[in-house]
Amino acid sequence: MNSKAHATTIYSPSLRGFTLVELMVAVGIFAILAAIAIPSYQSFIQRGRVAHAVGDIITIATVIGRYNTLNNSLPPDLATIGFDTLLDPWGQPYVYLSFAGLNGKGQMRKDKNLVPINTQYDLYSVGADGQSKPPLTVPVSKDDVIMANDGNYIGLASNY
Repeated sequence: MNSKAHATTIYSPSLRGFTLVELMVAVGIFAILAAIAIPSYQSFIQRGRVAHAVGDIITIATVIGRYNTLNNSLPPDLATIGFDTLLDPWGQPYVYLSFAGLNGKGQMRKDKNLVPINTQYDLYSVGADGQSKPPLTVPVSKDDVIMANDGNYIGLASNY
């Protein structure tokens, strides 16, 4: 084989690689797609966690209602009905506060007018940040998943 034929084979256009510019364009496109996809995925995961917490709160509220019907009183805590070990999607225990025997309204969850949002008990998840305060208007309470209006609303505190 002569050297001229060999040189043609090595530098053939069909064996040509990518240029640095082409690689930079491809990496740029990938970065843009990732910048769009990651927040969308995180939002999807967050909505799924909220939906999971809503389902748990509905279940707990149903069992509390059944307990109230059978015993003519609210359970003193979640351990009484077997939900003391249930954790919300963020790894925190659900918060239950029976108003029976409660002195004052200090611990009750309150709306923007500082009026309690329930009449018999509060049941909620402290949300993604793991923090909460009784008024729903406080920034740390905005991500809480709450039961309000005695079960007629269950969802994010920020949407209530």
